Amino acid sequence: MLSMEDVVTPDVFNEWMGRIKKILDTQQIELFCMPKLDGLAVSLVYENSFLTHAATRGDGEIGEDVTQNVKTIESIPLLLTQPKNTKLPQRVEVRGEIFFPLKAFEKTNKKLQKESKPLLANPRNAAAGSIRQLDPTVTASRPLAFVAWDLLADVQQKTMEEEWKLLSEIGFRTVPESRLCENTSDARAQWSLLQKIREKLDYWIDGMVARVNENSMYDSLGVVGKTPRGLIAWKFPAEEATTIVKRIQWFVGRTGALTPVALVDPTWIGGTTVQHASLHNLDEIKRLDVREGDSVVLFKAGDIIPKIKNVLIELRPSSAAIVKPPTHCPVCGSKIERRKGEVAMYCTNKHCFSQDKEAILHAARAFGIDGIGPQTIAALLEKKIINRQADLFSIKPEDLLIVEGFAELSSQKLVDEIQSHKEISLSNFLVALGIRNVGEQTAIDLANAFGALETIKNASLDELEKVAGVGNVVAKSVHEFFSESRNEELLLAYEKAGVLIHHQKQNVQSGVFEGKTFVVTGTLETLSREEVKEKIRQAGGKVAGSVSSKTDFVVVGANPGSKFDDAKRLNVKTLSEKEFLDKLG
Repeated sequence: MLSMEDVVTPDVFNEWMGRIKKILDTQQIELFCMPKLDGLAVSLVYENSFLTHAATRGDGEIGEDVTQNVKTIESIPLLLTQPKNTKLPQRVEVRGEIFFPLKAFEKTNKKLQKESKPLLANPRNAAAGSIRQLDPTVTASRPLAFVAWDLLADVQQKTMEEEWKLLSEIGFRTVPESRLCENTSDARAQWSLLQKIREKLDYWIDGMVARVNENSMYDSLGVVGKTPRGLIAWKFPAEEATTIVKRIQWFVGRTGALTPVALVDPTWIGGTTVQHASLHNLDEIKRLDVREGDSVVLFKAGDIIPKIKNVLIELRPSSAAIVKPPTHCPVCGSKIERRKGEVAMYCTNKHCFSQDKEAILHAARAFGIDGIGPQTIAALLEKKIINRQADLFSIKPEDLLIVEGFAELSSQKLVDEIQSHKEISLSNFLVALGIRNVGEQTAIDLANAFGALETIKNASLDELEKVAGVGNVVAKSVHEFFSESRNEELLLAYEKAGVLIHHQKQNVQSGVFEGKTFVVTGTLETLSREEVKEKIRQAGGKVAGSVSSKTDFVVVGANPGSKFDDAKRLNVKTLSEKEFLDKLG
């Protein structure tokens, strides 16, 4: 399942239209415009008209099997209706969105409140959580709905509009607020209309999907990386709301770093009730001059955690005091330290419960394990079922029966999920270890340079520093990590649990970019950003996430944003996609 390019402003939408008109060599392009539902994307497979498989989007290639749960949703037909003037092929795939209708969501929460049970957070999360339930009867108890937006079968449909009608004909609901737009102006009017009526709809929408209506045109436009050229998501602007900061709390992450979060009066913004806003660090608090009791403006775009835009100083109460940094960890009570040259403050206790929980969650994500979140990990730690990351792979189904919410079936399913992820690449394993200052790119650099975990473990500080893109600070972090006895014990525990770490193959095709650092920004014509990054790495170069004076080249596509501005400010050479490919040879 491919992804979509996002645009926010009319100018960027017009640029997209300009590109496809140029490629198609025509000024006449009809667009089929659909509300962009904010739910859970799924794929339904029908064999001989019977529903046989259902899967979530997952990573675009592999998703979760949710067949039994999907069969409980009334608006998903178990048997397709044959269209009037043609015959369905043996295999039909239908893609669409599972969502929780807003009225039904409110009704469900009122029922849960009467029963003194925890309320569902919001319709989007409730839909995703319901469809992933281990027990289909739980899914069946939730009034979920489904709308179809794609038909992968040749039923002689020549346009998206025809496909829309076919989906209705074979038994699916489609979004009624969808329509054919003859030109850019028409599409813009539809986008504006959807923005006006979004609050009246019984489902969440966060924008409009515009697709080239003519299937032959759409197919000829092709795909850039994982994004079709003939399809775009025109998102609505970030929403804002005013609320009051009740207090500022400090949370402890896996490295021990403390992050401030503003606890605010519950406020409806961007389709959710917000109670927390990110503040990043103490310097951000000082920059905003935010205090407990302040009235603030929040903004939120898409799934991003709400942030404080500014403080309404004129409404500040006389009791509002300047925020003082904590002196002790809010979780374990240990002393706090602020390291030289760093903004963050750290808990000095390496065995702090919060650090252990976040470290295990971080490792689970690096291994690609699904179905295990912070609450489950906290419960496993409290019950002494696990103490560290590697213990995940030693969990037995019977161990989980003492954890609230787990029964025999759910326990076995989670253990099976964990055991199916015991093999991992060296670079991902380095990420899983949570070494300070080692992110995804640095892990790739180290894995490519040394090839095996033992070689990295035994490398001297000097050898680590010689790796392109590592440097003294990172080399010291890696060297110190492997020198600590508790980390040696962690590696032995992984080995004992049967975790298999694959050696990294040297995959450098040529050295044309040897020693060069690149940043990639914007939307490219023929390659995705990930494909460009991979080509850079294969040619011996390094990819950075931000532009600095040490950056050699910035590869620039359409709508590049602030990284392009940084390149100009720092006089870093920029390359178009064609110039990049010419250099690559």
